[in-house]
Amino acid sequence: MQDTARLVNDINVIVTMLCPEVDTMKLSIRLEEVVSNYEIHRKTVTAIEKDIAEKVELFIASKRLEGLSEVSLKSYRIELGVFERYFSKAVVQITTTDIRQYLARNSSWKMSTVDTKLSILKTFFGWLVMEEILLRDPTSKINPPRKEKRLPKGLSIEELELIRETCKSLRERALIEVFYSTGCRLSELANMKTVDINMQSMSMKVIGKGNKERVVYLSFKALYHLNKYLNDRKDDCEYLFITLRKPYRGVGNRAIQREIDKIESRVSISKKLTPHTMRHTFAQLSMDAGIELSDLQHLMGHSNPGTTLIYSNVSEERKQQAFKKYHVQ
Repeated sequence: MQDTARLVNDINVIVTMLCPEVDTMKLSIRLEEVVSNYEIHRKTVTAIEKDIAEKVELFIASKRLEGLSEVSLKSYRIELGVFERYFSKAVVQITTTDIRQYLARNSSWKMSTVDTKLSILKTFFGWLVMEEILLRDPTSKINPPRKEKRLPKGLSIEELELIRETCKSLRERALIEVFYSTGCRLSELANMKTVDINMQSMSMKVIGKGNKERVVYLSFKALYHLNKYLNDRKDDCEYLFITLRKPYRGVGNRAIQREIDKIESRVSISKKLTPHTMRHTFAQLSMDAGIELSDLQHLMGHSNPGTTLIYSNVSEERKQQAFKKYHVQ
């Protein structure tokens, strides 16, 4: 009977919140009449504790059906797994204060890390509200932290040439040239296949974030070194970049990162060389050459134009050239 009374009271509270004008006395009587036909048992504390993990699985399944990439799903699962282990209460019991304390618990986290964690939590709780699993979103009152404004650092033309000269194998040189020519993300390059290359238009199709397809382009230099690498191979693997030993298969993200690390170890430059450094180099040098922001946005696969705007801070050399070109004497 205690569980039945608790349920009637909980429903009363919720209905009163949603419909303040309701007659609570009549509501209570009608609810008691209805629940008297059922046996009601409240979940144990242990069952309630497992509530977050259950909701996370439903969320992941829903996002997979929406076509979200496995990389994004993995990121959601890892971060929400950490979140779930931190709390020993039901999702419905988590408050805004709880989430603020969770995000502030590690003073060594960078603002970008906190922002990423908050963004994932906002997506998760927003989905729970949209699915009517929750009535309110405890993250709605939490604003994203102010991020440090750091311009992405790409290579200079001189540093790019040093990297090119440092490459020892055909695969290394082809990797660098394709990275620089296409401005692709690491995962996009790892999934490239030879069938996606159009030799006539010097272009190829890639699958980016959100499973969106776009076309990127190969320079004459990139196509030349890529062909040298492909013609040297003695295999029938469909992937553009493959392992060095049999059985031949496409190289993964970590293997490509290790290859880039090897190249970096042979040269002295002022920046850390990563696949993303090559992507920044593509964007930065394209901006210096005068590319339109909208064109750069499509080439890089940015869904939000604001993301591309970070590259709008042009070099001093380009500013000087623009002044000389347009300044009225």
